[in-house]
Amino acid sequence: MAFSFDSRPKVNVCVAQTGESYPCATNESLLKGMLKLGRKGIPAGCVNGGCGVCKVRIVEGSVTVLGPVSRAHVSAEEEGCGITLACRVAPATAVRLEVIGKLEKPFSKRPAPAADHRATLQMTQQQGDM
Repeated sequence: MAFSFDSRPKVNVCVAQTGESYPCATNESLLKGMLKLGRKGIPAGCVNGGCGVCKVRIVEGSVTVLGPVSRAHVSAEEEGCGITLACRVAPATAVRLEVIGKLEKPFSKRPAPAADHRATLQMTQQQGDM
């Protein structure tokens, strides 16, 4: 039985909204490192830089660009502010990132308070009595 050990240097990547963290090789994309381990946190689309689903902001740490980033999804101004596509960059150091792409809402959406649900239910019941 042959064992294959990955000896590439790895650094820690943390997704701020979920607290999920995972080790990622310094020569593989932030997204690919997460997907390879079956982890969740960064939304995945085409994994090729074309869809913009994996748009993130690098909050701490630094990254190495692996390929061109589509200006349709990340402007030069955004890139200057640490915004990039997780499929197009690899961690150079430990990284903390925030998901800001198309699927950011599930992380920041808060459920409505219970009182709001009761008010809606009462209003519906009253309309049914008419």
